[in-house]
Formats: sequence, C-alpha cells, structure tokens
Amino acid sequence: MLSQTPVRRVASGGLALSAPACALTFDDGPNGLDTMRLLDFLRDRGIRAVFAVIGAEILRPSGIAADGTLIPSGADVLRRIVAEGHVLCNHSTSFADMGEWNVLDVRDDMLRALEIIEGAVGDEVPVPYWRAPNGSWGQTAAVAVALGMQPLDVVNTIEDWVDQDPAVLASRLRLAMTPGELVLVHDGGGPRGGTVDAVIEVVDERLAEGWRFVLPELP
Repeated sequence: MLSQTPVRRVASGGLALSAPACALTFDDGPNGLDTMRLLDFLRDRGIRAVFAVIGAEILRPSGIAADGTLIPSGADVLRRIVAEGHVLCNHSTSFADMGEWNVLDVRDDMLRALEIIEGAVGDEVPVPYWRAPNGSWGQTAAVAVALGMQPLDVVNTIEDWVDQDPAVLASRLRLAMTPGELVLVHDGGGPRGGTVDAVIEVVDERLAEGWRFVLPELP
C-alpha cells in the first residue's frame, strides 16, 4: 500500500542484503549528452536507477552542440532510459514550486506530466514514483498517492545545482551515500558534466568495496 510519507530506504526484495546498498536517483532530466553519458556508465555497470523527469525536458527538441555533436531530443533520451530498464519518477511539468498549490492544480500538473511521458514511451511504462520540486510537498504527496505514485524523498543531496567541480561533488557524494538509503543527484537542470564525473568515480569506488545499487522501496 502506498504511503504519503516520502520513501528514502532501498528495496531488499524481502531479503537481508549481504552488502551495503544504495539507490541512485537522478533529477531534472532528461538532459541530452549528460544523461546519455550517465546511461552509458550505468549500462556498463549493470545498474538500474530512478530518473525523476521533467515534462518540459522530455519535450525539448534535438540540437547541435558547439562541437557539432548531435544532442538527442528529450523524448529520445527518455526512450533509452526506459529501454535500458531504469524506473521513472514524475517530477512535474516544469519544476515550479508546488508547495502552495491547491489540489486541483497539483493534480492537473501531475497528469499533464504523465501525458508527456506517455507520449514519448507509450502507455505501458509505469511511473511508480513522484518527487516534489524543491522537496516542497504541500498537497502533492496525497495527490500522488491517489494517482498511484509513491512519494520519493528529497534526501542525501550533494548540492550539484550550486557548482559542478567534479572533485568537490565526488567528496560530497561519498558522504551522501548512506547504506540502505537513496541518494539524489542531478542529470538535468543545467550542465551536469561534473555530476556525471563524480557519479562515475564514486560508484566505481563503491562497487570495488562490494556495494550494491538497487531501487528505492515501494511500501
């Protein structure tokens, strides 16, 4: 049964985990080449993660980077996220703070975001989680549960929206990775090359130490 209390723990499949475990969650994408590079890494390591996606980013068209590299559309990146086994989280249409919104406006935005997701990946792909922009929950947790989505906590962040120094972010990520809990980093919301560098460095360290990367729990 879903709970209005945002989840921060990892899933164990009902079994005691034999090693430290963490759940990777990525917010504010899909974000073109940064998300694609992150997906390359997760694929190579056999890791599934949660992507908390923004409707407006899914609708972003393809483009050309300064070096001539093709930047895939948001919908194309989302399709790859799903095809490679990752799990989706509704993170609103535009990242507007919804903490003071009324129930009807919250519901309308959530449903619109779900429509955008469905338009890109079809109606068979589940969206089991909701994460409130800025962690400003207001009425959103109750509405999410009513729509069949489990609120996902905003916790264990690394302030990668403040700077993108890979060494600084790697240090923060080592501290943020709490055994048995999720960690929140950003693949979107701006250039996130430093975040991707930090994730690659720290996750490889943790894998070498025997950590496992799983999904958040669903009550």
